[in-house]
Amino acid sequence: MALQLGDTAPDFQADTTAGPIEFREWKKGSWAVLFSHPADFTPVCTTELGRVAQLRDEWAARGTKTIALSVDSVADHAKWVPDINEVSDTTVEYPIIADPDKTVAQLYGMIHPNEGDTSSVRVVYIIDPADKVRLTLTYPKSVGRNFDEILRALDALQLTDRVAVSTPVDWRAGDRVIVPPTVSTEDARGKFGEVDEVRPYLRFVQVPQG
Repeated sequence: MALQLGDTAPDFQADTTAGPIEFREWKKGSWAVLFSHPADFTPVCTTELGRVAQLRDEWAARGTKTIALSVDSVADHAKWVPDINEVSDTTVEYPIIADPDKTVAQLYGMIHPNEGDTSSVRVVYIIDPADKVRLTLTYPKSVGRNFDEILRALDALQLTDRVAVSTPVDWRAGDRVIVPPTVSTEDARGKFGEVDEVRPYLRFVQVPQG
């Protein structure tokens, strides 16, 4: 059964381009973005891993570690990384998991046989500091991911953990947020100040950033 929101992310040990890791110990106290790709030396994956490296400061600002996975070996990863660095004008510093026996891919439901073969599809897990799965995304092998959207979703998760609000469609950091139905308009005014009541059940407020 696929991992669901709120599940505890399974722990594992694996070899990576940064050496052997134990997943929970590696991410201890941090948010993590664990994402799989089908294979090394493939075009879409090359652009994706480069983009994640380009965004290193954005991940760090959110207290988030990134880690990639494919069913190839550490030796293959090491040969491929220079291509990623050159193509994207960046430096890949985050670990890439080697999973040739597909242990981690199976554990996290990253292999979808009906998608064509037994390599991993483009799965994303956002995992919080308590090791809970907070968001999942699954893309087919032919479609590259939008990591700006993954950052946006991470911002929303961290904000709604900090403040009891919800985020509306297309929300970005700094935009207005929604007062949940469990909070009265009067209480919302006391907590947030001005409330824009579009409907009794749809109320917007501005919350402080940081």
